[in-house]
Amino acid sequence: MPRAGFLPAAEQRRASFDGPLDIGHGQTNSQPRTVQDMLRLLDVRPGQRVLDVGSGSGWTTALLAHLTGPRGEVVGVEIEPDLVAFGSANLARTDQPWARIVAATPGVLGVPGHAPYDRILVSAAARELPAALVDQLAPEGRMVVPVSGWMVLAVKDDRSQVEVSRHGSYRFVPLR
Repeated sequence: MPRAGFLPAAEQRRASFDGPLDIGHGQTNSQPRTVQDMLRLLDVRPGQRVLDVGSGSGWTTALLAHLTGPRGEVVGVEIEPDLVAFGSANLARTDQPWARIVAATPGVLGVPGHAPYDRILVSAAARELPAALVDQLAPEGRMVVPVSGWMVLAVKDDRSQVEVSRHGSYRFVPLR
C-alpha cells in the first residue's frame, strides 16, 4: 500500500520520508518504520477480525486489510469526521471491501458492538492501557497501543488473562 495514496496532496511528495506527516485536524500519518514495528508486534493473520483505532488517512486500515485478506474483516474507527471521509475514500481505492472506516461514537472507545477482535491496533497515545479496548479483544487476541511513551503489546490468553510487555519508546498524538 503506497503511502502517497493516503496523504493530502500537499504531503504526497514527502511520502518516502520516514517520519510522521500532517493529515490535518491535529492528526498525522504515522512514520513508516513505526507502522512496521507495530504491525510486526500485532502479528495479523489471514482471516482475522481487526480493529484499527485512529484510522486517520486509512493507510493502516488498508495495510491491515492486506494482511487479513478477503477472508478477514477490518474496521477502522476515527474521531474526526473529515478524516472518516478522507480515509474512507482512500481505502475505497484499494479495492478491499472487507475493510471499512466508521465514525467514532462520542464517549466510546473502539467499536464494542462489533467485538470481539482478534487484533487491535491503536495509533494514538493512551495514558494507561485502555480497559475498554482490552474488553473488545478476543481470547488469544493481541493489541498494540502506545501507552505513556512506550509501545505496549497486550496479549489475552484463552482464560482472558492479559499479559503486557513494552517494546520501545514512541511518540503519538493523544488518544481521545
